[in-house]
Amino acid sequence: MKATYIDYKDTNSFSNTLLAYLSDHPSLAPFAGNRPTLDGFARQLEAKAGKTDRTELVRVLRRQYGSNLAEQSAVAAHINALADERTFTVTTGHQLNIFTGPLYFIFKIASTIRLAKDLKEAFPDYNFVPVYWMATEDHDFAEINHTRLHGKKIVWDTAAGGATGRMKTAGMDDTVHEYQRTLGLSDNSSKLAALVRKAYLQHSNLADATRSLVDGLFGAHGLVVIDADEVSLKQRFAPFIEQDILGGHSHDAIEETSAALQAAGFASQVHAREINFFYLTDTFRERIVKLGDGRFEVLNQGLYFSEDELRAEIHSHPERFSPNVVMRPLYQEVVLPNLAYIGGGAEIAYWLQLKSVFGHYGIDFPILVPRNSAMITDDNMSVKVLRLNLTFRSIFKDTDELKKEYVRRHTKHRLTLNDEWMELNAIFSKLRLRAHKIDPSLGPSTDAVKARLKKAINNLEKKLLKADKRNHEDALIQIDRIKEKLFPGGVLQERSENMGPLYVRYGDRLIEELIQHFSPLDFKFTIIY
Repeated sequence: MKATYIDYKDTNSFSNTLLAYLSDHPSLAPFAGNRPTLDGFARQLEAKAGKTDRTELVRVLRRQYGSNLAEQSAVAAHINALADERTFTVTTGHQLNIFTGPLYFIFKIASTIRLAKDLKEAFPDYNFVPVYWMATEDHDFAEINHTRLHGKKIVWDTAAGGATGRMKTAGMDDTVHEYQRTLGLSDNSSKLAALVRKAYLQHSNLADATRSLVDGLFGAHGLVVIDADEVSLKQRFAPFIEQDILGGHSHDAIEETSAALQAAGFASQVHAREINFFYLTDTFRERIVKLGDGRFEVLNQGLYFSEDELRAEIHSHPERFSPNVVMRPLYQEVVLPNLAYIGGGAEIAYWLQLKSVFGHYGIDFPILVPRNSAMITDDNMSVKVLRLNLTFRSIFKDTDELKKEYVRRHTKHRLTLNDEWMELNAIFSKLRLRAHKIDPSLGPSTDAVKARLKKAINNLEKKLLKADKRNHEDALIQIDRIKEKLFPGGVLQERSENMGPLYVRYGDRLIEELIQHFSPLDFKFTIIY
């Protein structure tokens, strides 16, 4: 497979905030840490050294993998390496989308693996471990209970409650079998079906199932999967939980940062609450709020704590306190020897709201690295694109605009009326002057007639273009087909389609090609074909 690259701004698919971050816009400098460059990583290495409880981290990871950790595997080697003070992580995080969800799920992980490899080459005296942080405490099941293959939506229809990572996979058989049937029959589909079957039908909860599937896809590259819904890791984080719930520091810091971002011309991505933690059990995950009488309530559960009772609960049962989107990043950086976070555009935007929170707690802010975004096609499609005199850059334009440009390039007729309008415009200038001499008040009337004629000329030009389109009907149908293939449902392929069909076509080579062609610090949209 080959790859070509285009600037993110040429895709018309990414936010102004992300584009500004990629271009190192000076207005964003106060909200970001070290830049995602090799010089920035050199500074981050110095700052992060000696600040992690590595012994406990390694113990937790080995326990979470359990008997599934082959001692001679790349994953085991990376977990063991984390005990060394010269080993650091680069991390991505994501929800537990069934069957990996949209393509960008695997793009995030492939970007993380490639960045770890690039850093090892640049800093050979250190080791770098790619980490996937599972969002096991998330409770928005509707966002992860489905995926799309060949445009078909496959849904795990079951009741949800509490953290998604704790959800039982019992009863998922029909959903797994539907996914397997949609893959079709081939050696590669059989291999992926076996990974899926092992993950969801041989593990009791969604967290373990997701670890199994991700390990089956990326374990050979040493990706370490971590479940942060873990008592001992929460114990390390307990002082921060206590300080933030009782002091409201994250709320105050983010409110101030959000106002500053908006003043600089950038939108806020997340809204901080006065308390940015949930109370978590096996059956629910509910917000904690402070009442006017000084007590703390767990919403909808009839649970109340005085300040002393809440403080005791935090230290006795830290696993019951689940950070929301605002405090999860701090939790990650407290427990990992982490240098960088690899995320999508929306994630980068909300991380930019958090630097002051990290500053308040004295925790190093990680380097923010946008994940690689990509489109995967094949030689046959690239030939179709080139045959229509299109390019991989131009196909990101609106479909109607592409068709107009194609007709204008290939028509045997002149379809614009610019020259005629220039002649008419000159005539109206003379008419306006004559009318003004007769009566100055007639000027607006002349302008109104001119405006109506301009509108009529524009409508006639559209009719000329529409009529000539019929002469290029076959080519315009091909443009529709290309756009639907590369932008299913009118969105980027990576935001809609599951990896299944691509894995069936390419097998393990799909993952290899992504890691090979991604270059996380170059900030380019990747087209693989």
